[in-house]
Amino acid sequence: MSGNAARVGRMNTVGTTADRAPLVLRPGDPGYEDELAGFQTGFTQRPAVVFAAASADDVADAVRYAASRGLPVGVQATGHGLPGSSEGGVLITTRRMDGLRIDPEARTARLQAGVRWGQVVRAAEPHGLAPLNGSAPGVGAVSYTLGGGLGVLAREFGYAADHVRSLDVVTADGRPRRVTRESDPDLYWALLGGGHNFGAVTELEIGLVPVARLYGGSVAFDAAVVDPVTVLRAYERWTRTVPDGLTSSFAAVPYPDAAGLPPHLRGRHIVSVRVAYTGTAAQGERLVAPLRETGPALADTLREMPYGESHTIHSDPDFPHTYYGDSAVLRELDVDAAAGVLARTGPGASAMCVVQINHLGGALARTVPNSVPHRDGRFLVRLLAMAEREQARGLLDPAFERLAPWTTGRALNFAFGAGDRTRGLYDPATHERLAGLKSQYDPANLFRRNYDVTGRSRPDVTA
Repeated sequence: MSGNAARVGRMNTVGTTADRAPLVLRPGDPGYEDELAGFQTGFTQRPAVVFAAASADDVADAVRYAASRGLPVGVQATGHGLPGSSEGGVLITTRRMDGLRIDPEARTARLQAGVRWGQVVRAAEPHGLAPLNGSAPGVGAVSYTLGGGLGVLAREFGYAADHVRSLDVVTADGRPRRVTRESDPDLYWALLGGGHNFGAVTELEIGLVPVARLYGGSVAFDAAVVDPVTVLRAYERWTRTVPDGLTSSFAAVPYPDAAGLPPHLRGRHIVSVRVAYTGTAAQGERLVAPLRETGPALADTLREMPYGESHTIHSDPDFPHTYYGDSAVLRELDVDAAAGVLARTGPGASAMCVVQINHLGGALARTVPNSVPHRDGRFLVRLLAMAEREQARGLLDPAFERLAPWTTGRALNFAFGAGDRTRGLYDPATHERLAGLKSQYDPANLFRRNYDVTGRSRPDVTA
């Protein structure tokens, strides 16, 4: 190994041994840039030290190293949810920690910090079980769950965080802990909803649900043929009639006329409603009938499918790219106000924008002993711009202002890089309790490379 790259076991201050030590990389070392690469390419991370962890012990070594120097710590698995650009400090990468074990009798999965949801879906499927994963199989399961986890079957089963049995975490004192609701009720509450504020989670035990198939897919309309506001108005009205077992979302995407896109998408403004339902196909057909009456569909993929194909409902992009965005939890969806959002983010916008509106309620509204907030919301609006931060804010901030009268907060997992704006991520009572527990478990605010609940992130320090 050349340059500054080393095994941290050679650093006496960390106290590890050379035969079991994480790979440590510094700027200029071979492999440093590759180790930082993630799904989000719009933000630059330049940590002074990267700990490429392969075990929980490696993570503990990294935390102790950072604590001994007063350095901020960040954690990255897939790099989907970076809070923004950063300089200096310590970054722990967990992609090598990809161990996964299914217990079909207990209906649980134990998964390490680098596991992606697609792995869990594939492992659980032969047992007729499913995790409460999101729409994109490439997303890291642990960070998704720590932020709540709004999944494909959310209205029937709630947030992914609601089904966590235990968490293995290294807290700011460098101590590995196994946390359950019974053993550490306060820390358990804070970890599930508090993101990476309270430590580096190395492993989760999660509950699985007995779902092997579903009725799902999407109905898509060409906005040049069917007015997007007409579709949205019909969708909002339809959500008032569906059972809790049906989870859905509305989306509007103006696709560029670019080579490589499917011919039916190129140059079109596509509006769609996506559906996932665990009832029978016949029941599903009856439930979606009003959607099909909205107008002539450009595409209709609604069908019965094995759960392993649930990612096709949304068909999220699987290639790294630049994006920025935010979210708003709404007590009600005012369609006239949302019409202004659709106009601002449509084909005339200076960058490609994606609008997604998730129907909440059902099991998402139930009281659960974790810190996932805003459970009384009826809809979640997510706006994304394929642009750098300042251009994106110029597009999206006025759109969110239109929704302000109905907005109760924001969703941590869908802040999409707005890490410098933590207001609204939690209701006041939840925020106060989180901040109090942060002062107990991380008084030096070591874990501040995230959506910091203290609101007092310190300047970066180099190693």
